[in-house]
This record gives sequence, C-alpha cells and structure tokens, in this order.
Amino acid sequence: MNIILSNVSDDPIYLQIVNQIKEQIITGQLTDDDPLPSIRNLARELNISVITTKRAYEELERDGFIITVAGKGTYVAPVNREMLREGKLKMIEDKIAEAVRTAKHLGLTLDELQEMLRLLYEE
Repeated sequence: MNIILSNVSDDPIYLQIVNQIKEQIITGQLTDDDPLPSIRNLARELNISVITTKRAYEELERDGFIITVAGKGTYVAPVNREMLREGKLKMIEDKIAEAVRTAKHLGLTLDELQEMLRLLYEE
C-alpha cells in the first residue's frame, strides 16, 4: 500500500489517507481480503499520530471499504460491485469537474470542451 501525504493539500491528513486507500481499492490495487497495516504501523510509516490513522480507518470501515477483525487485523472488505461502480463513477466525475474548471479558466467554450472529449473518447 502506497500513501503519499501532502503538506500543501487542503484536505486534512486523515482524509488524504481515506481517499488514497479508497482509490487503491476502487482501482484494484488493493483487493478483497488484502491485509492493511495496523493503525500503529501505518502511523509509524507515515510519521503521523495514531489518532489520525485511527480516524481514517474508522471512516473507511463506516463506508464499507475495510473490516477489522478483533485480534487478527484490518482487511479490505469484500467489495459490493455496485459500490465499486459508484466509486469509479465518482472518480470520473471528479476528473471531469477538474477539466471543466481548467477549461473555464482558459476561456474554452462548452462546444470546444465537448469536441475535445469526443476526440479523446473515440481514440
């Protein structure tokens, strides 16, 4: 598992962890039943507070991405295929939203942006 924290991100550290683990699960880098580092080990690896990693794991568990088995550890939860699809759709929406913001900043029209999308889609 590869997590990179950014000091310049607007997102708090726990949310950066949550988002990166979710993305790794959605993209298949982490799969059903893969073990995750313990809260303490992840905190040590990232050089952050145990409280921060605990909060990230709690949110991931609440959202159904991971499960914790007492005395055994934390694992990637078996993924609901519909939830996986929704996660991928959300990733696409986020990237399109970023592209739209950039296009507006550059003064591109909707027609120009749609033409770019059409050309990229047909490749």
